[in-house]
Amino acid sequence: MLYAIIGQDVPDSLALRLSVRPEHLLRVQALQDAGRLLLAGPFPAIDSVDPGPAGFSGSLIVAEFDSLASAQAWAAADPYVTAGVYSSVEVRPFRKVLPA
Repeated sequence: MLYAIIGQDVPDSLALRLSVRPEHLLRVQALQDAGRLLLAGPFPAIDSVDPGPAGFSGSLIVAEFDSLASAQAWAAADPYVTAGVYSSVEVRPFRKVLPA
């Protein structure tokens, strides 16, 4: 089943986010390599593709996991969580409807 992982950044997270981004991307790339990733990316803090020093307010990952518990465990081990980039993380079941 698909699950949406929604992380909310702490204030002024950009420097911390950038410091652990390579490790975070390795984990997301592993989901993609396994054919389990639907989409992933950050929420710019301002209305811009490149928010510059404004940084990001959080991230969204939609990927396939065996269960809600396994999606939660994956999210809890993410470097953005363990390093303190995220102030909170929500993991929710997700049903893709479109595009078919």
